[in-house]
Amino acid sequence: MKRILIIDALNMFYRGYIVDPSISTHGEPIGGVKGFLKSMQKIVRETTPDEVIICWDGEGGSLRRKGINKNYKQGRKPIRLNRNVRNLTEDEEMQNKVWQHIKIIEYLNELPVIQICMPGMEADDIIAVVNEYRATNPTLIISSDKDFIQLQKFQGLEQWSPLTKDFVRGNPEESLWEKCIKGDVGDGVPNILSSDDTLITEGKRQRPISKKKLELWKTDRSTWTDEMHRNFNRNETMVDLSKTPESIRINIINQYKEQTPQHGRLMEYFVEKRLKNLMEHIEEFE
Repeated sequence: MKRILIIDALNMFYRGYIVDPSISTHGEPIGGVKGFLKSMQKIVRETTPDEVIICWDGEGGSLRRKGINKNYKQGRKPIRLNRNVRNLTEDEEMQNKVWQHIKIIEYLNELPVIQICMPGMEADDIIAVVNEYRATNPTLIISSDKDFIQLQKFQGLEQWSPLTKDFVRGNPEESLWEKCIKGDVGDGVPNILSSDDTLITEGKRQRPISKKKLELWKTDRSTWTDEMHRNFNRNETMVDLSKTPESIRINIINQYKEQTPQHGRLMEYFVEKRLKNLMEHIEEFE
């Protein structure tokens, strides 16, 4: 039985631009490459996994979800670098972010880790499929995304948030049900009382859903309109990570199997290759 570490790469990558005393001795903002690698090294040292799987969002985002609702994530503001890092224009910020993203991927290619990235596919789906495929092993997911609470139905799975520095825990069934009903504003998924374009149309507001209705609807949907049923199916298909089509699941598993490293524990590899010293001077590679 192996200990599996799955990293939501972009989620941790963006943390590299936030003041973080645990990986920056003076509390100053740090660059994405250095922040990511130091965070990863710290996690590996503390968890001693046998296998590390790093999952990236693919180019174009989730084409599957955009096919269900073309407004998916359209209202989301782009994540920006910490202004204290350097005085950048928006174009320079984006170029710098993309450049550092590429540098991390190139660097990790030299380590005994698995990296999975597929065009038109979000890391959420990759993580869910790989976790289910490896579900007989104790698994730790590194991400602050609460969408992964639904995966806690798998025995031995835990989630650690690099944002709160704590475990993310919850009831997987309750969490998924609430997301299907209330949607996810951050991802542009409206609640079941609201139309597809509600969150991106100026002047439109979602109709509120009370806790009383949320509880009632768990056992009684007799008052639901056709539109509510339709919107529930829309949301369930978008937020339920078990809904990934089989053809996509096969592609993800094949990419995983094609690059399974034959090395032992990653921490042993760090020591063997003296990567601790290398990571401490990673700015030489930037």
